[in-house]
Amino acid sequence: MKHAYIFPGQGSQFSGMGKALYDTNVKARELFEQANDILGFRISDVMFAGTDEELKQTNITQPAVFLHSVAAYATLENAKPDMVAGHSLGEFSALVANGVLQFADALKLVSIRAKAMQKACEIQPSTMAAVLALADEKVEEICAAVTTKTGETVVAANYNCPGQLVISGSVKGIEIACERMKAAGAKRALVLPVGGAFHSPLMAPAKEELAAAIEATVFAQAACPVYQNVVAAAVIDPSVIKKNLIDQLTGAVRWTQSVQAMVADGASHFIECGPGKVLQGLVQKIHKEAVVDGVN
Repeated sequence: MKHAYIFPGQGSQFSGMGKALYDTNVKARELFEQANDILGFRISDVMFAGTDEELKQTNITQPAVFLHSVAAYATLENAKPDMVAGHSLGEFSALVANGVLQFADALKLVSIRAKAMQKACEIQPSTMAAVLALADEKVEEICAAVTTKTGETVVAANYNCPGQLVISGSVKGIEIACERMKAAGAKRALVLPVGGAFHSPLMAPAKEELAAAIEATVFAQAACPVYQNVVAAAVIDPSVIKKNLIDQLTGAVRWTQSVQAMVADGASHFIECGPGKVLQGLVQKIHKEAVVDGVN
């Protein structure tokens, strides 16, 4: 049985997140305090007692979910992943788990990424929408047609599981696309409460800043493969990991395809580390026979 450790992304945050880890585990508590020092404010206080509104701010959410995920992983005794993967932001947590990134370096990159994405969101009003029960190919076709005919940006952004695809783009483009998705037979096409068009070309302004920070960071040899979002395949070469991590800002999260690739390579036990159980549910929808667990 091969073990795949998986790490959630933005959207899994909640008030009180990580408090049980902080209260009961010395290793976790050390990571929380280290993060407070690195970030220059007590993110742990916001995580434990902040409002949903405070936790929804990208510059808080991303470091918070990353910190909770790595702290959860650190509490495991003798964890030996055969492979790792993370959903969007979760890829940074995965790269700590397989030894490519040091915790402090990864946290700094996550903070830079969050701020750069926030700035990109402010340049142009943009959003995302979940499309349910419509074939991926049909969703892609409608996105391309809307972009071509209206000049608005709309792309397939998150391939979460069969029958659940998130699209990303300009506010107007998403509105038009949602109407067309419903007309084409989608069960739902629902605009999401997010700050911007993540994983779309509209995040390009954030790419340069993140790329510079990633290039200046030491990426070590991987202890096991990471299945990266943009390629949905096993990667161990640090230079390729860097490139894919940069491309992920404007590229799609191919989660369905990543899980399928892990299963094809022998994964049968998936352990989600971090807040919530979203990825456990997605894995079971992608591969019904998978054994799933969580550490949060």
